[in-house]
Amino acid sequence: MTMTGSTEMLPNFDNKIQPQQLFEQLQKNTIQIKQVVSCIKKRSTFASWMTENIQKKECCFFEKDDKENDSVDTCKCGYPKNEHVPEAIKSEDFAGETWDKHRHIHEVPTDAFGDISFGGLGLKTGKYCRVSTDTSPEILYKLLTEQWKLSPPNLLISVTGGAKNFSLKARLKNTFNRGLMKVAQTTGAWIITGGTNAGVMKHVGQAVRDYALSSSMQGQIVAIGVATWGVIHNRDALVYSEGCFPAHYSMDTKDQGQFSCLDNNHTHFLLVDNGTQGRYGVEIELRTRLEKCVSRKHLGNKGSGLTIPVVCVVLDGGPGTLNTIYNAILNGTPCVVLEGSGRIADVIAQVAGLPVSQVTIKLIHQLMKKFFGQEYETFQDDTIIKWTKTIQDIIRMSHLLTIFRVGPDNQGDVDVAILQALLKASRTSESLGIERQLQLAIAWNRADIAETEIFTEESQWKATDLHKAMFSALVGNKPEFVSLLLENGVSLRDFLQNEDTLCDLYKQLPNCFFLHKLARQVNKSNSFDRRRRLAFSIRAQAHAGEGFSLTHVSYVVRHLLGSFTQPLYPPKQRDSNISMEDISASLSMSQVNSQAPLTTDTDEPKRDVCRDLFLWAIVQNNKEMAEIAWEQCKDCMSAALAATKILKKMAQEGSDADEAEEMLKLADHYEKHAIGVFSECHNSDEERTKKLLVRVSPVWGSTTCLRLALEADDKTFIALTGVQALLTQIWCGELSVYNSVWRVLACMVFFPLIYTGFLVFRRDEVIQRETEKHEEIKTMEKVTGSTIYTNSVGHSSSHLKPLNGWSKLFYLYSSPQVKFYWNIVSYFAFLFLFAVVLMIDFQDVPSGSEVLLYIWLASLVCEEIRQLFHDPDGFGFKKKAQMYINDLWNILDVLSIGIFIVGLVFRLTTVLFYAGKILLCIDFVVFCLRLMAIFTISRTLGPKIIIVKRMMMDLFFFMFLLSIWVVAYGVAKQGILIHNDNRLDWIVRGAVYEPYLVIFGNFPTNIDYTDFNIDSCSVNGTDPLKPKCPVLNESQTPAFPQWLTIIMLCIYLLFANILLLNLLIAIFNFTFQEVQDNTDRIWKFQRYELIKEYHSRPTAPPPFIILSHFYLFVKKMVLCRPSVASKKFKIKLPVNEEEELLSWEALMKDRYLLSTQQEQSQSMERRIMDTANKVTTINDRLEREEETSSDPVVKRLARLEEQVAQSAKALQWIMDSLKSQGFAAKEAQSLTSSTTDESPDTYASTSEKEDGFHVKARQFHYPGSKLTRFPVPEEKVPWETSFSSYKPTYYPSEDQVDGSESEDLDKYRNPKGRTGIRGRGALRQLGPNMSVDLVITRWRDGKPPVLEYLEVSGESQGAFSLPGGFLEATDHLPKDLERTMGRTLYKKLNEKLSDGEKAFQGYVDDARNTDNAWVETTALNIHLDRGSQIMEDIEKKLMKNQGHLRWQEVSSKTRLNSNQRDILRRVAIGHNRKF
Repeated sequence: MTMTGSTEMLPNFDNKIQPQQLFEQLQKNTIQIKQVVSCIKKRSTFASWMTENIQKKECCFFEKDDKENDSVDTCKCGYPKNEHVPEAIKSEDFAGETWDKHRHIHEVPTDAFGDISFGGLGLKTGKYCRVSTDTSPEILYKLLTEQWKLSPPNLLISVTGGAKNFSLKARLKNTFNRGLMKVAQTTGAWIITGGTNAGVMKHVGQAVRDYALSSSMQGQIVAIGVATWGVIHNRDALVYSEGCFPAHYSMDTKDQGQFSCLDNNHTHFLLVDNGTQGRYGVEIELRTRLEKCVSRKHLGNKGSGLTIPVVCVVLDGGPGTLNTIYNAILNGTPCVVLEGSGRIADVIAQVAGLPVSQVTIKLIHQLMKKFFGQEYETFQDDTIIKWTKTIQDIIRMSHLLTIFRVGPDNQGDVDVAILQALLKASRTSESLGIERQLQLAIAWNRADIAETEIFTEESQWKATDLHKAMFSALVGNKPEFVSLLLENGVSLRDFLQNEDTLCDLYKQLPNCFFLHKLARQVNKSNSFDRRRRLAFSIRAQAHAGEGFSLTHVSYVVRHLLGSFTQPLYPPKQRDSNISMEDISASLSMSQVNSQAPLTTDTDEPKRDVCRDLFLWAIVQNNKEMAEIAWEQCKDCMSAALAATKILKKMAQEGSDADEAEEMLKLADHYEKHAIGVFSECHNSDEERTKKLLVRVSPVWGSTTCLRLALEADDKTFIALTGVQALLTQIWCGELSVYNSVWRVLACMVFFPLIYTGFLVFRRDEVIQRETEKHEEIKTMEKVTGSTIYTNSVGHSSSHLKPLNGWSKLFYLYSSPQVKFYWNIVSYFAFLFLFAVVLMIDFQDVPSGSEVLLYIWLASLVCEEIRQLFHDPDGFGFKKKAQMYINDLWNILDVLSIGIFIVGLVFRLTTVLFYAGKILLCIDFVVFCLRLMAIFTISRTLGPKIIIVKRMMMDLFFFMFLLSIWVVAYGVAKQGILIHNDNRLDWIVRGAVYEPYLVIFGNFPTNIDYTDFNIDSCSVNGTDPLKPKCPVLNESQTPAFPQWLTIIMLCIYLLFANILLLNLLIAIFNFTFQEVQDNTDRIWKFQRYELIKEYHSRPTAPPPFIILSHFYLFVKKMVLCRPSVASKKFKIKLPVNEEEELLSWEALMKDRYLLSTQQEQSQSMERRIMDTANKVTTINDRLEREEETSSDPVVKRLARLEEQVAQSAKALQWIMDSLKSQGFAAKEAQSLTSSTTDESPDTYASTSEKEDGFHVKARQFHYPGSKLTRFPVPEEKVPWETSFSSYKPTYYPSEDQVDGSESEDLDKYRNPKGRTGIRGRGALRQLGPNMSVDLVITRWRDGKPPVLEYLEVSGESQGAFSLPGGFLEATDHLPKDLERTMGRTLYKKLNEKLSDGEKAFQGYVDDARNTDNAWVETTALNIHLDRGSQIMEDIEKKLMKNQGHLRWQEVSSKTRLNSNQRDILRRVAIGHNRKF
């Protein structure tokens, strides 16, 4: 297709739209189309996954339900006839059958899934899916995490309770909402509820809504609603076979009838379908299976060994909620019950703190009546008995039950109660130690919980036990936990002692700029086999251990810090994967740095672990973690300045603008830290502070604080008084800083003045201070009469002697200050000589003065070369050259020297002689501009030079703007006046030069008829000295329109003279005001380079300096002597002195941090927060007083009830006494005979036997069967207690045929009381079933020796128990042991049976016990000697049957059942060992 044809196909647009705009619009439309196509593809993929994996249920056989009286035909499934598929209505496959939900409901692909949108304010959206009750929970978990992109939770909160609407007190409601959202937000939890807009689900939804509206919280809360599909109102809007994106759901609560609306505040919905309609509770089983599935998933990485914890939160609720709590506790799920929420929650809360024996049927009756109100009248006595037994079982497992009460002072929150419940449950778990509790707290990011619940006074930790937790806290970015672990004994030196730990930390870096740099470094070092890998594959390489080491980190950090530093982690011989280029670079750097001798690996300083951790935090721009590590650093000032350098370098090289801004903010933060510490140090001791500035820091690449601050461009730090005092001291050399300038100048000219005391030296000042101090001590001795002051001070000044004459002369002329003044004099002399040569003595043959000028210039060239190659800091030539070029004055030096050399070459030729002189004249201007450099040392003129530089930049951009007007007016004027002038010089003059002069008042005469003079121009433009005349008419007068040229000139003057010039003035004024505040700081920063230049400069000024250059050349190149390093800017301290100095710096850092905290506590923001907290506290107290206003009446009624109860007990005691004496009347006899089973005597007698009651034998579910025991509350266990409603379930034995067993039941009665089931059960016989448990022990070598026992694997996978079983004969072990232990070992143990020591004998609380059959056991301890034959046989057996037999230490951490643990405890006591 041709271009013409393609353009014809485009739509017709308005002519105002340009083609470029059209193409841009088309590109935007193309991007939008691609996004839409991508979204459609994702939805299509999601829809196909849903139809393949998620099913729904539907009825396939319609049978009319006769119970329904509606006019609409309704099936027994609950759906009307018109909602069945045609095949279900006319089904021939099920003809003649009766409807059955197991047979006539089948699964088909789901037809309801996608996004759900709720109407109203906020336009809330969520995800939903209709699922079958038989859906695998693994599929649902994949749906949540992979398809709906939910992050795996760190905690699962299952909220249950009343399904009907109920009200909470305002205070409790606020506490619940705030606490639930806080725990969900801080831990990353999932909240699972019923999902409908009623009852407890509605309260959770309101909490989520309040969280979303709160501006103080961030992040989305995951609230998953698991509801029954068949009871959802307006569910038809959710049905679409290909998915709805979104489905518009209307919450019509008024017309919902028996159905329920979904809650619009939940984020995800799983709508459980069993093929029926109108039946509640369908979702319970699938919800339970989903919660179990989630609880088996690993928390974090699999290496932690932790699974996702689950907690059940209960509000209100009825009988169904009670069963939910009971089942949850049986599964080991901790429950948190909110007292005050109503009904069953309050019943449990009332009895939770009581002993089980006091939780009686009567008490439950009273509580049910109190909290259930009218609903209590519908409860039957048998139901109350069952609930009593259930509540007793619940409160018996107190470690899984937590009652949340809103205290009088409103102390504690729901989030704390939830997490405390989980930790309390894990604390008593045999499989979860305290280390794992700490891992849970870290996963939840709740340091407050760890501090109060884990790091208690009772807990004893080894520092090494916390290393795993420390690693998790660092990698997981949990700074509060890092601080907590450091406070509780974690040593960074021990934690990071191994380099592998630090390497692992770098491998776990988050996605950041440093990670990319590190990846490129690793790829570069391993490029021979990984050239095709991306830079982002660092984690894969690191985990595989492919050539990653701290050396790679060192090279990246050195790049960020600067080449002047030594590698922080020097390469070792084993790091063979480092490129030769990097090694050579490292070696060259070491050679350049002449101040430190070459060191070997044996001289390598030890790693500073605090530095390592601080660096690890800084490179990932982690402020909180870096702050913690910085507080641990000894060399804190160097660390802060190094951080500013690294962060500014990363911000400069990074591509993310937002990340770069955060880095610069953090860099400013650490510059403030460095300033704060330095100020504290300077206020304490100035001399020590100066040492801190110039001391070599071994842990930061053998550089100094001063050098780091300069490289990081920390102008504020350099501008500090203490830093400037050091620079001033270096500037003055050995001269006193208090000498006035005129004194120094006078001594420069007439040096004998220095011997008269006219000039003060620093040595003299030190001696004078020491003398004054000594005199003061002598005075104190005379007053006190003690010599302790002399002994303590000693003779510190004895080694200082006054300077001799030669030393004073040397120190005078070697002072940088004096060098500078001589160089100024020399430069003025050079300019004077230059001017004389140019104006007076510029001959064809160079004169003597001109030759002297050339020699002088040669000395300047040599000095510039020396400055370029002089590298005391070890920057390297590349860095040094870059620094040299970046200095404006050096550019002027190079430019002036270059022009001078070119002019000199031209001047020496005959043809270009005059051109050479012109170049030299221009060069004189450049040399004069260079003279401004002398003002940089001046405190008054130095800042003004900086302002001039900034204004020069402003002027450059202004001239660009002005040139537009100049050229516009000039070309227009030239074209109107002059016709076809081909002389370029006159064209430029007329178009540019003349309009430019107009700005300064030089108005042209050729634009006005009155000033026109034909003699001043050339008509044809032939006269080269005259401009061409304007266009003339026949009368030889100008023909151009005069009115136009004058108007153009007026407009030009208006904009150029008035507008632009005033704009320039305004710009200059703004620049001056902006820069004025910072000029002093910038001047102090730039002053360093001048001081350092003259400190290293030879003493003699030009041209005599060439002699010094010759001496340096001979010394360096001929004699090969190393230059002597100056200690003014870099000094290496002895080890002891450095340790003392760093300790003092750490003390100053602590003072600075303390003062910072005090300032923050006294800040206005903190005061406002404190005031807000006080107002909140007052508000809470007012609300509490309103809620508790009726408490006195309630208390009085409670006291009245208590007095009535006591009166009833007294009357009953009187009646019993009368009966015992035979004075009871018939009416009394009939009364007592008809007394209910709940008499007070019964309650009193049961409390005495509480310790002997069995618990496992009364569990509801009998093991190995589907039978349920009759509920037996605690008070009804003894046979002596009357229990008229007791109807135990009968469990017949499998071999019973003729019913003879039932006749023998009355012969056997469980000695411990009722169990709720009759018959033999799963036991072998009626009556006692004798068993034996063998505790085979030995001593294992150790200090002290360790007692071990032998355990065997049980029937369930992974379960171990003591060897034993049911006895068939009293003198032989069970035959079942022969299979486990082997025949030989079995026989030998039988022989040792008589030698066994009896540890226990009697009744066992076994879950298989019944009213007529029970287990009794005998526990025998057989202790084996190490050299016995049985020990050898056991060891052989252990080698053959790996995993079936094993030795375990006798301790409380054993995983045996409670009965066998008690036996093991008795054995340990018998062997004098702590259990």
